[in-house]
Amino acid sequence: MRSQKRRIAVVPLGEVPGIVPKSIAAHILGYLNVNAEVLSPLRHPDYAYDPRRLQYNAGAVLKALESHSFGRYEKVIGVLDVDLFVPIFTYVFGEAKQGGKYALVSLNRLRKGHGEGAFVPEPIYLERAAKVALHELGHLYDLHHCSDSRCLMHFSGGLEYLDRIPLYFCRYCSVFMRDALSRPRHRRSKG
Repeated sequence: MRSQKRRIAVVPLGEVPGIVPKSIAAHILGYLNVNAEVLSPLRHPDYAYDPRRLQYNAGAVLKALESHSFGRYEKVIGVLDVDLFVPIFTYVFGEAKQGGKYALVSLNRLRKGHGEGAFVPEPIYLERAAKVALHELGHLYDLHHCSDSRCLMHFSGGLEYLDRIPLYFCRYCSVFMRDALSRPRHRRSKG
């Protein structure tokens, strides 16, 4: 039974290949049985560029997402094609506030192959983006990093780790996710 109450928005930030948000939305529906809709793109996050690092600050992008109205959507995943960082890491594939509403998926490093100048075929690129999106969505539903290296919630510090992780949650994280999705949604008052 598909949850009609829960809706997740997948929103491009700037120009991203159109197939990527559609693939992410399809994976959310397929793996979590939750409706996901691709929204019209928002502006490129040039406001988050850090010239010292030559990267984009994930925290600044998340803060900007919070300023938009996504009222009927329970969670929002921003998809962007820039290199993201958080202060404690050199780069991140994605970012989310634990238990929050907004997450990011950075495509910038996901198309790279394992050799210098190499690129992966599109199916691998799309699978990587789906893995990052589902992982970050897990954080939004309050799942933490998992110690099982065969779980989607396991921390991926590089592409070689991301590629080794299968496209599913371990049995424990599956139960936690199912429980999180079965809880009633909290509605904010409009006052």
